[in-house]
Amino acid sequence: MYGKAFAPEYQGELSAELGVNSSYEDVLATASRALADAATATDRARAALAVAEANRRLGRVGDARAAWHESYRSARTAGDEGAMAWALWSGGTLARQCGALALARRLLAWSVALAARSGDRIAHGYSLAGLAETGRIQGDYAAVAELHEELLEQGRAHGEARHMVWAMSGIAQMHRNRGDYDRALDLFEESVRIATEADDARGRAWSLRGVADVLSLRGESDRALALLTEAEVVCRSMNLAGALAYNHKMRGNVLYRAGWFEAARVTYGIALAEFSAMHEKRGAALARLGLTKSRARLGRARQETLAELAELERDFTRIGLKAARESVVAFRAELNSVPTASPIRSAA
Repeated sequence: MYGKAFAPEYQGELSAELGVNSSYEDVLATASRALADAATATDRARAALAVAEANRRLGRVGDARAAWHESYRSARTAGDEGAMAWALWSGGTLARQCGALALARRLLAWSVALAARSGDRIAHGYSLAGLAETGRIQGDYAAVAELHEELLEQGRAHGEARHMVWAMSGIAQMHRNRGDYDRALDLFEESVRIATEADDARGRAWSLRGVADVLSLRGESDRALALLTEAEVVCRSMNLAGALAYNHKMRGNVLYRAGWFEAARVTYGIALAEFSAMHEKRGAALARLGLTKSRARLGRARQETLAELAELERDFTRIGLKAARESVVAFRAELNSVPTASPIRSAA
């Protein structure tokens, strides 16, 4: 059994006013007031952490960076290693969001060490989850598979729904990327169930996106699009800028796989604009790849496509996205296998 989802990043007095489903505009307003009224370094660290997380979720990268730095400095002044770990967790999560994966791993590893030393079990678990997510995004499955399983066991042992959703959806994504769609679908659907029962709207939205992805890969495009529409309602109600952009990117994927290339092109363009607005380099690069592939299917000149693919391959290599780079290589090989006079038209 799992309890209701909670948000340990909202600490001190903020924990009584804010919850896992609080809108991020409300979080920002409440935390900003608390920061202005903070009487101690500990209070400043807690309030600045919430400000950082709200800004990060809203896609305001510069404000998020300034706030987590302030949280860390205040925690260090207070001599509170647990609070320092939370600030570094926020900074590492922001770095991952911005595509700085090497920096993310450094900050999160530092957070793990401080959390362990301070005895803050929840900060330690969140930091480990961040490391696992970063490694999975990079495609380093061998290094993080055991860590995902460890997090899953921790979630079960302590009845923590958010940890269960994070770990289970991460394991599901690895199964999906290896082609085991049945196992991936089972895990994503279980993740949706846990998030729903725990009243974790954000976790539910992310998990629905995973279910939609697998259904699309199995040819169930209409069901996939319906689930993405359901998840989009949650993203908009909570003003989840990043989650909404990834939702649109996934909608582009579903449309592309179904062969609706013009609709996919438009949708990838929306996602790209959203990612660019929040300086989300990883998401922007993935949306650009979808846009490039859609335009190629619609008959774009091959040399223009090849030039863009070369640029994307450099970006994915720099960011450290192994699976995405492999997608570029595979599409270029497909493009080069077709006679020059024959634009690619078939669905992929």
